Amino acid sequence: MTLQKITPHIWFDKEAQDAAAFYVSVFGKFGKDSKIRNVTALHNTPSGSVDLVCVDILGQEFRLISAGPYFKINPSVSFLVACRTKDDVDVLWKKLSQGGVALMELGEYPFSEKYGWIQDQYGVSWQLMFIGARKITQNITPTMMFVGNVCGRAEEAINFYTSVFHGAHVGDIWRYGKGEEPEQEGTVKHAAFTLEGLEFAAMDSAQEHKFSFNEAVSFLVRCDTQEEIDYYWNKLSFDPAAERCGWLKDQFGFSWQVVPTAMEKILRDHDAQKVARVTDAFLKMKKFDLAKLNEVYNRK
Repeated sequence: MTLQKITPHIWFDKEAQDAAAFYVSVFGKFGKDSKIRNVTALHNTPSGSVDLVCVDILGQEFRLISAGPYFKINPSVSFLVACRTKDDVDVLWKKLSQGGVALMELGEYPFSEKYGWIQDQYGVSWQLMFIGARKITQNITPTMMFVGNVCGRAEEAINFYTSVFHGAHVGDIWRYGKGEEPEQEGTVKHAAFTLEGLEFAAMDSAQEHKFSFNEAVSFLVRCDTQEEIDYYWNKLSFDPAAERCGWLKDQFGFSWQVVPTAMEKILRDHDAQKVARVTDAFLKMKKFDLAKLNEVYNRK
């Protein structure tokens, strides 16, 4: 399978492996490619020992980490699942509802004959939508909701992201109209955009929300060279205080990880001493130094 350039990354306290197994069991019923690719353990981190889990859900890659109770997953980022039949919506709703909370009850809406928004038992939000005869070009679409002090900036963010990433374009944009208060007329009700071939969606919401973007859900950007790392880091990083171990925050408060593609192979090496050296090295970095990581990895 071709590696995704951009991959959703979800931070759990201790539940990454359990969550991955749950998602494989839920979505695997649909005959698509849903499986746990690998699990990697890192030791002696600020969170102690952590689990890194790579899982495919309906053929799309997700990264999960168990690294302590520092960030709480919330609905500012959700995952819209395109369902071919109403029965598919029902099946997924029943499975994901176990121990979860309905954010928008399952029912008929102006934009879909069957739709529901559920926050599952692990805190991850899923929008389940009956698509009908419409073409499904991507099974799961990461969706960003701009609330609080970034409400009204969804379109600005879309234009910024599509200027930074390659293989990018802006799709359809639906806007709020008069009489939809507290939403501001002209702001984004729902918009589609593509980065590096991966489809995303965004919306503004002026409703009262007690959450905002945080590190619990980030997007991981794979980079083959130092030049590429430097490019994305310089373009995306807005808050120097948030720069750590390849993580950064952009001007909208959203978290990204800019990481060397080679890191995946390095951290799965069977030589525990090599992995420990590299882990110790990258934990001291803000932006990743690929040459330094390779030097540490290859040291005799």
